[in-house]
Amino acid sequence: MADYRNELTEGERILYQAKLHWVLFLGPAMLIVLGGLWIPAKGLAALVFVVIGLAWGVLSYRKYYNSYIHVTNKKVVICTSFLMKRPYRIPLADIGYVDFYQPSLGAILNFGKITIVHGDKYKSVFRMVSSPGNLVAVLKEQVALIPKNA
Repeated sequence: MADYRNELTEGERILYQAKLHWVLFLGPAMLIVLGGLWIPAKGLAALVFVVIGLAWGVLSYRKYYNSYIHVTNKKVVICTSFLMKRPYRIPLADIGYVDFYQPSLGAILNFGKITIVHGDKYKSVFRMVSSPGNLVAVLKEQVALIPKNA
């Protein structure tokens, strides 16, 4: 997160920050636990499950640690990193539509998917976002403050 603060332009400030949700680790954890329970009965096949779960967990941790979402007074910056950092810098003036979706578990644990339509033709979807309702509310508020050119 600290590397983006150096890229702020004159008069730009971060208004809201979000990260991915910890639920990202549930899949790998379930695989590790189930594989561990099956080791006495299934042997090597169960051990493969544990190894796959551990690898998935390491990749999930890397994605969780390197991903961030910043809403500034001029743009939204979303960096979802898996193997390489891939930041999306979307000016607030280009955003035409923003919304979120929470499945049942997402409503309970407060995570979901956000969708941003920008540039009249691009649709960007970001999953496993923590507190998507708050993020979308701040985005809509900031987009409403941007004067529209006629």
